[in-house]
Amino acid sequence: MKTSLKIAVAFSLAAITSACTTESLTRSLPFEAPFTGAEVSENMVTPDFRVQSLEVIVPEDLTVSEDNTIKPRVDIVWHEDPFGNRYAQVQSVMEEGLRMGTRTLRGSQPVKVEVELIRFHAQTDRVRYSKIPSEHEIEFYMTVTDARSGEVIIPARYVNATFPAFGGEMALAADIAGITQRKRITERLSDVIVQELTRPIPAPATM
Repeated sequence: MKTSLKIAVAFSLAAITSACTTESLTRSLPFEAPFTGAEVSENMVTPDFRVQSLEVIVPEDLTVSEDNTIKPRVDIVWHEDPFGNRYAQVQSVMEEGLRMGTRTLRGSQPVKVEVELIRFHAQTDRVRYSKIPSEHEIEFYMTVTDARSGEVIIPARYVNATFPAFGGEMALAADIAGITQRKRITERLSDVIVQELTRPIPAPATM
C-alpha cells in the first residue's frame, strides 16, 4: 500500500472512530422522549418481559429491487449480500438484531414477540459510495402476547427504527474497519427492541 493511501485510510478510520463514538451515545436514544420512572402513571406499569419466542415475518407481497439507483421505489432494498432471496436475507438480518436485544431481557413474564416487516431500505452501492445523504429505513409492526395464556399484551405497534447511514469516504472507511451495513443495522435493531419492550404499558385490569 502506498504511503499516501495509508495516510488517507488512517485519517478515514480516525473520522469513523469519532463518528462511531458519537453514534454509540446517540443510536439508542428513543424516538420520542426518554423514559423516566416519573412517566409511569397509576394506570401504567413498566413491563418485566422475558422473550420466550420471536417470530419475524417478511411478507412476500413486499416489493424488492436490484436496481443500483439512488432510491428505488420499493419496500425492500438489500444489496450487501450476494444476489439471492432478499426476503430470507432481510429476515436473517432482522432476526439477528432483534435477538441480540431480546436476549438481554430477563424479566418474570414470558412473552412471544411477533414482528412484521413493513419496509427495509438499506443502501445501494450508488448511494453508499457517494456524498448523497441517506438513511437505513426500517419500519415494522410489533405485537407482544403472553407466552402462557396467549393474551395480547401489546397490540400491533408501529415501530420506526430508521437511522442515518454512512456514505462516501465514511462508508469506505467503515468497510475497511469491518463495520458493515448489517453490523450497524443489527445493533440498531437490538437497541430499538429493548426500548420498545421496556416502555410503560397499561396495567392489567383487576377483578
